Amino acid sequence: MFEGFTLERVDVGEAVLRVRHGGSGPPVLLLHGHPRTHATWHRVAPLLARSHTVVCPDLRGYGESSKPATTDDHAPYSKRAMAADCLALMRALGHRRFAVAGHDRGSYVALRTALDHPAAVTALAVLDSVPIGEALARCDARFAAAWWHWFFFGQTAKRAERVISADPDAWYGGGPEQMGEEAYADYRRAIHDPATVLAMMEDYRAGLGPDRRHDDEDRRAGRRVTCPTLVLWATDDDLGELYGDVLAVWRPWAADLRGHPFPSGHHMAEDNPEALAAELLAFLAGGG
Repeated sequence: MFEGFTLERVDVGEAVLRVRHGGSGPPVLLLHGHPRTHATWHRVAPLLARSHTVVCPDLRGYGESSKPATTDDHAPYSKRAMAADCLALMRALGHRRFAVAGHDRGSYVALRTALDHPAAVTALAVLDSVPIGEALARCDARFAAAWWHWFFFGQTAKRAERVISADPDAWYGGGPEQMGEEAYADYRRAIHDPATVLAMMEDYRAGLGPDRRHDDEDRRAGRRVTCPTLVLWATDDDLGELYGDVLAVWRPWAADLRGHPFPSGHHMAEDNPEALAAELLAFLAGGG
């Protein structure tokens, strides 16, 4: 995987992130979702690296990045904390300004990076998500039935960790045919590590607590993403069914917004990597 990329660990203050980076040109940060690691980008990153410097970390708590101790309010796993990691990482690698693309949970970190650090982010791409605050404000029976795992993972009694760790392969599924042999092996190491499972659940607990609060505070204050923003949602996932006009959900959040459905299942970088790379490159060339 990632031929020509450098693999290292970077101390960003509260955490040490495992990161691969390579290529040359304008920098772009790629953020994975749950329960993946940075390896989910292994088919997309080399295509972007032909014209960009590409940085792919494991988010704090995920993969082989460190797992900071949590607190009662779950703030160490808030997207604000993860966004601060991203800013420190990019500065450590010499990038003061950069584009960021995030998928699933990584999209929340990408959004928070653009909102909290607007001077640093040149372009934002969010893949298969709406803001956490929007999802929870609009939560109805359909959402609760389809996304029940948010509320199961968010329970503080740690039942989810026990259930998942009893048989991680059965819980999460996936296979080498979809992910690639090396990426699948990396993913399995992660989901079989109880410390990683605990940290991933803390990500969801933060989602129901500080992350929602931060989103709600931004909405009340009228804060918006000021850089060009691309939203893609998978045709074979449920955002369209839940929200209809997905861009309408995003419009209050971004001043310069574009997007459309994308032909893929939820894991876009694995299901349709060439098309995703082409979308990102066109977006970055036009606005980022």
